[in-house]
Amino acid sequence: MDWRGRIVIDPQILVGKPVIKGTRLAVEFVVDLLGQGWSAADILRSYPILTAADIQACLQYASAMLKAQRVYPLAL
Repeated sequence: MDWRGRIVIDPQILVGKPVIKGTRLAVEFVVDLLGQGWSAADILRSYPILTAADIQACLQYASAMLKAQRVYPLAL
């Protein structure tokens, strides 16, 4: 599955933050819930508009963005 079909960026929705298509739920919100210890089942129960594939897409998007980052160490 490719996250590009499920994650959208639209300046008219949440000031352009990446969201799950058809919702106003930001990728960062879903990833934060997972980081707080919520399970995918917890998220799906609390947000029935979402699917397991949506949660997977959020993780794939976050992974892709982290891989694209470049870190340049500062010389001390």
